[in-house]
Amino acid sequence: MTQKLPLTLVSCSIFLLACTDDAPGATTTFTTQATETGDGDGDPTGDGDGDPTGDGDGDPTGDGDGDPGDGDGDPTAGGTCGDGVVEGDEQCDDGNPNDNDGCTSACLENVCGDGLINEGVEECDDGNPSEGDDCTNACTTAVCGDGIVHEGVEMCDDGNDDDTDGCNTNCMAGSCGDGMIQGNEACDDGNDDNTDDCAGCQVASCGDGYVHAGVEACDDANDVNTDDCTDTCAAASCGDGYIQEGVEECDDANDVDSDACPTSCTDAVCGDGFVYDGQETCDDGNNNPMDGCDAMCELEVNPQCLQAYNEFDSAQRIESFNDNGVTVRCDRNGAGNLAPDWAGPGWYRYIGAAGSQMATAAPGDYSCGTHAAGWLDDPHPTVDQGIVQATVCFDWSPGDCWQTWEIDVVNCGDFYLYNLPDTLSCSYRYCGSNG
Repeated sequence: MTQKLPLTLVSCSIFLLACTDDAPGATTTFTTQATETGDGDGDPTGDGDGDPTGDGDGDPTGDGDGDPGDGDGDPTAGGTCGDGVVEGDEQCDDGNPNDNDGCTSACLENVCGDGLINEGVEECDDGNPSEGDDCTNACTTAVCGDGIVHEGVEMCDDGNDDDTDGCNTNCMAGSCGDGMIQGNEACDDGNDDNTDDCAGCQVASCGDGYVHAGVEACDDANDVNTDDCTDTCAAASCGDGYIQEGVEECDDANDVDSDACPTSCTDAVCGDGFVYDGQETCDDGNNNPMDGCDAMCELEVNPQCLQAYNEFDSAQRIESFNDNGVTVRCDRNGAGNLAPDWAGPGWYRYIGAAGSQMATAAPGDYSCGTHAAGWLDDPHPTVDQGIVQATVCFDWSPGDCWQTWEIDVVNCGDFYLYNLPDTLSCSYRYCGSNG
């Protein structure tokens, strides 16, 4: 290898300059080249190392490190990874084979995503860009609350601890029954019991479709009052004022049986057993004739009522008349003091001043213009009972029923008829009353 010599050695250059003889006064220049010494190593120094510099290190660079290039003692350009020296294209070199201490065994700095866990810096490193697995892209272990939805584990993750925003602190999506009030929930008692105060996560109310125990009898989630559950969540019933379709014909919200809608909640009709005021005079629950109430719900009188009868009309016969024995009449044919309105045994009706019916309580001595006044000791019959037998008592000291016998009585609808015999003796009289 040819090497330039320092300027100070120009006069000793391997090229010798001499002036030609042709140029007067000129200096003669000549050149001579150093030659190999004959030892076969290619350098002219004769030291046998093949290095023409003569420094004895065997490399021709003259830098004294023994390698022919970059001065690091390594004939390559990159350096040696693991020697503790950062060289060439190495990012780091900590001199050990540990991949988890910030510098990998490939002399690369640990970074998140390289698949190597940098101890003390990274919690994990799965070497992929997925945010939904066990290791996030920040090389932290996936946890609830990190704002990243962990696939297959979390339903949501909003990165906060607010249990009312639709994503709970357990990273489960908010739902009715989780005990957290959120979204459109008015309540959430953490159970699936829809019969308590919180049903379907709404405050229990009539019409929500859930029967509130102890409060509602029913709840059909509508405001229809003609089905079996009213809009007050009470079971439909006769008398509630709502006509239940298919069950009731009417419902006037009262317990009156004499109007157009009796307590059966069926339209009033003849034969239902309820006397419809202004429309019926009787209603015996059937349409049978000759039982006192006909098929038109008109009083059906006993045939006896259509026969001839006698009338009591004397003012002295009524129970309120009492002159302390001055007037003494009797109902017995042939008696000298015969009552003027006595016509002998037969059917009698009380009218006018005599009253409307036979007295039903003991009138007292000397009442009715006689000594012993007669009165009916049994209740009057109804029309449908026909002719009944009853007891007449005669009131005289010492008892209300000092003397008794049986008579026949019939209810003719508007009045009563009494089949009366002669009294046993005089000073007995059948007494009248206005009821």
